[in-house]
Amino acid sequence: MQAETKAAVLKRLARVAGQVAGLSRMVEGDRYCIDVVTQISAVRAALKRIQDDVLADHVAHCVEGAIRSGDAREQRQKVAELMDVFARAER
Repeated sequence: MQAETKAAVLKRLARVAGQVAGLSRMVEGDRYCIDVVTQISAVRAALKRIQDDVLADHVAHCVEGAIRSGDAREQRQKVAELMDVFARAER
């Protein structure tokens, strides 16, 4: 992972960790269910943005490197990994 992507991802993950801790406090405090669900949606959206950033970095760095290498086996492996990730995201 590129250094700037890594720093941004770690910053966002820390923010998500705070959101999740806040969710725990909401449940412990018997907050209104819809408020809890709303915050869960916010956490999911934040995680999706992180996932997109990591995938973009992977394509720009790892997949691009495999393409530049000319190694057909490595290229197929990187494409297969991406296909697996996209298939899992559809579930």
